[in-house]
Amino acid sequence: MILLSHVSKTYSNGTVALNDVNIYIEKGEFVFIVGASGAGKSTLIKLLMKEEEPSEGIIVVNDFDVVSLRRKDIPYLRRSMGIVFQDFRLLPNKTVYENVAFAMKVVGAPPKEIRRQVPFLLSMVGLSNKARHYPHQLSGGEQQRVSLARALSNNPSILIADEPTGNLDPETAWDIVKLLNDVNKRGTTVVMATHAREIVDGMKKRVIALEKGVVVRDEQKGVYKYEN
Repeated sequence: MILLSHVSKTYSNGTVALNDVNIYIEKGEFVFIVGASGAGKSTLIKLLMKEEEPSEGIIVVNDFDVVSLRRKDIPYLRRSMGIVFQDFRLLPNKTVYENVAFAMKVVGAPPKEIRRQVPFLLSMVGLSNKARHYPHQLSGGEQQRVSLARALSNNPSILIADEPTGNLDPETAWDIVKLLNDVNKRGTTVVMATHAREIVDGMKKRVIALEKGVVVRDEQKGVYKYEN
């Protein structure tokens, strides 16, 4: 569950990134966050992760009161969610297997669980045969699949994807979105920030549109066509 109530964010240089944003996302939803560059999408995601602090408002993620969360408790918030970025952010000196396993080691997963979970995740994203490859040996789409497997390694209840198809060709982008849809069907809440109009139109999911930091539309599946 994600709740933003009367959330505003003004940066120190005076830029208003978000203005009185009210959003409620239920468990199990698939939601697109859309808008032009500078609309506030990245700020919204940073607020959910507590990388930024709101100027005003209430933010609740997975029952965490994000605004008042103490620094020592931030890792627990972030472990409850998986994050997929546009630029993959894989560790270049670790293999595909090791990249996914590392995310589990960081949170103290036992070796037996790692040995069980990592092959399952690599199979789910279609990379069982690339487990010993390094990131530089993979295509962009394959690297994003590793990033997705890593994001899912600790069974998060929420998956946040920040422009996950931005560096991919259209066909590969669709493959990644289909994987995200499969993840959602397993019960994980998916929030995806994107510029990809064709994907938004084709998926027919809930769409929240931001414009200059304001929610200008919040439409349920099948009734909203994204226009930029």
